[in-house]
Amino acid sequence: MSTIGAVALTYADWAKRQGQDGKQAEIIELLAQTNDILNDALVIEANGATGHVTTVRTGLPNATWRLLNYGVQPTKSTTAKITDGIGMLETYSIVDKALADLNGNSPEFRLSEDMAFLEGMSQQMASTMFYGNTAVNPERFTGLAPRYNSTNTATAQSAANVISLAGTTSTCTSIWGVTWGPRTVHMIFPKGGMAGFRMKDKGDEQSVVLSDGSRYEAYTTHFKWDNGLTLRDWRYVFRLCNIDVATLGGVSPPNLINALIRGVHRWPTQPRSVASEQTIGAPGGKQMGEMGRCALYANRTIRTYLDIQAVNKTNVLLNITEWDGIPVTTFRGVPIRTCDALLNTETAI
Repeated sequence: MSTIGAVALTYADWAKRQGQDGKQAEIIELLAQTNDILNDALVIEANGATGHVTTVRTGLPNATWRLLNYGVQPTKSTTAKITDGIGMLETYSIVDKALADLNGNSPEFRLSEDMAFLEGMSQQMASTMFYGNTAVNPERFTGLAPRYNSTNTATAQSAANVISLAGTTSTCTSIWGVTWGPRTVHMIFPKGGMAGFRMKDKGDEQSVVLSDGSRYEAYTTHFKWDNGLTLRDWRYVFRLCNIDVATLGGVSPPNLINALIRGVHRWPTQPRSVASEQTIGAPGGKQMGEMGRCALYANRTIRTYLDIQAVNKTNVLLNITEWDGIPVTTFRGVPIRTCDALLNTETAI
């Protein structure tokens, strides 16, 4: 028999959530993360119910230098179709009705539990946007890392946008540059479906049936998030990989500034800062470039190191500016956004 407390709230859990005044205690969310990529990502309806099909050009026609009295052979371009799938992230919050009603404020008790589900699903989604791999977990969608997991251009076109900073251990992390746009890279939801996180309160009408056939009344909340990622033009994403975090504070740390310069120049269209254009996320996300909205993503370890470098007055590319009174680090006008989902335990590629 499985342990009920592992999947359902118990009296012990209820007691831990009560304040000294007998009311619902304010829960300090020590497990909360910051994943700005969830705010920045462009979301577009897919052209299929279970995925999104992109047609890309794979070859150009060859013209002929013609001589007089000689003919010209007709040629054509070639194309290929790429399909990106959509994953369904789904769960239920089930709270025994008698337990939730103990303190006379069941809505507040349920809300405190529902907030944890929202945070947990957000962290799962952000992690999948970077590390999801359908070859390992076919029920999910493929994120960015499996698409940019090689520095060998002979085996993958996208390797041209993967820049290694020479780390060789399993204590590495990455910086990502993404241009969100309808023709570059964006998130997708099923055709005819709904975009984004959905939460439905099913009230106390649900009856939970146990394995022995017994049942009890419970408050039930259903959470659902159908999402996928489609990479329509690989040139508009770059990855600075193999950044050994163990060496960042050493005498010979990796040169992140030079790597960022190399990275942003891999974008076919160079970003331009336009103060009057619509922001993405908050704060600091600006609409840049001709093809979409550009942003750089790094975890707190890298953000800390970049901020230290930004105070160097000789540095003219990395700056700390303010949007709405909040300091934001930018590189050549491109906002650097925090993503706790980016690991410090990546294995070097």
